[in-house]
Amino acid sequence: MTDALTRLLASNDWLMADGATGTNLFNMGLESGEAPELWNTDRPDSIRALYKGSVDAGSDLFLTNSFGGNASRLKLHNAEGRVHELNRVAAELGREIADKAGRTVAVAGSMGPTGEIMAPMGALTHELAVEMFHEQAEGLKAGGADVLWVETISAPEEFKAAAEACALAGMPWCGTMSFDTAGRTMMGFTSAQLAALVEKLPNPPIAFGANCGVGASDLLRTILGFAAAGTERPLIAKGNAGIPKYHEGHIHYDGTPELMAEYAVLARDSGATIIGGCCGTTPDHLRSMREALETRPRGPRPSLDEITGKLGGFSSPSDGTGDEAPTRERRGRRRG
Repeated sequence: MTDALTRLLASNDWLMADGATGTNLFNMGLESGEAPELWNTDRPDSIRALYKGSVDAGSDLFLTNSFGGNASRLKLHNAEGRVHELNRVAAELGREIADKAGRTVAVAGSMGPTGEIMAPMGALTHELAVEMFHEQAEGLKAGGADVLWVETISAPEEFKAAAEACALAGMPWCGTMSFDTAGRTMMGFTSAQLAALVEKLPNPPIAFGANCGVGASDLLRTILGFAAAGTERPLIAKGNAGIPKYHEGHIHYDGTPELMAEYAVLARDSGATIIGGCCGTTPDHLRSMREALETRPRGPRPSLDEITGKLGGFSSPSDGTGDEAPTRERRGRRRG
C-alpha cells in the first residue's frame, strides 16, 4: 500500500504543507534555548494545538515537533537517551490530529541536521550520522508518521546519511536543504547539485526542495534552479515569512499573510508541488496561502523580475549556480 503523501500527490496538482514550528511554539511560551522536543511529553496539548492549527488552516501535511530530535542535538539538553521516546510521541500526537481531520492529512516526521560537521571537515563520520538519524527515524515510524521529512540540511554528506537512515527504517522520505549563502547552502552546495544528488541515491526521496534560507524571493529563485535542472520529482518550497528583524527582544518576521499568499502562488507557478512556510509562518499566513492557491489560476513560470516585484529583492546577485566564487558566511540556524 502506498503512503499517504504519495496518494495525495497522485490526486492533487499541489499540496499545502504547514508553517513554522519554532515561531508558533514561541508564541505559546517556549523560551529561547529550551528544547521544543521536550514539550512533546511536558506540554502535549500545546503540540496538539500546533498541529491542529496547521490542519485547520488547510494544510495537507504537517511536520512533527522533532526537528532537533537526534542524539547530538538532544545531548545539549541532557536528553540524548530519550531520542526514540520523544520522536515517537511527536508522531503519535500528530497521528491523533491527522486521524481526526476528516480528510487525508499526512504526518511528516521532521528530521533536522545534527548540528555537527561531517568528516573529513569535521568529526562526524558517515556511520555515526546514519546511526543518529536511524534512531530518530525508528521513533517517528513507531509513532505512526506517514513519511520522514529531512530538512534544513547544508552538507551533501549529511543528506546522504539521512537518506540511508530512512532506508534502514523502511520509510519513504522527503528532503530539503537550506540555501542561505549567496544561493548556496552553508557548505557551498547549489540547487543544481542537489537536483543531481537525489537522482544518484539508491532510495531517492518522494519529493525534494528548499526550506528556510533568507527570504521568500531567494527561495523561489532556488525553486526555479531545481526546475531548470529538469527534475521530474515533485518540488518542495517552504520559505520564511519575510525577513527576520529584532524587535523588543524577539525575532519578528515581516512577511504578511498577503505577501505569503503571493509567495504561494509564485511557488506553484515556479514549479513547486508541495508549498508551505518556514520561520515566521503562522496559521493566519497558511489560510491566506490556501485561499490564494485555490482561487488564483495557474500562471506561466515567473521571471526573476516578477518575483522581486511582488516579494522584494534578492539577498545576493546570484543563485550560486554560475561560475562566480560564492560569498561564504556561517550562521547558526534553527527552523521555525
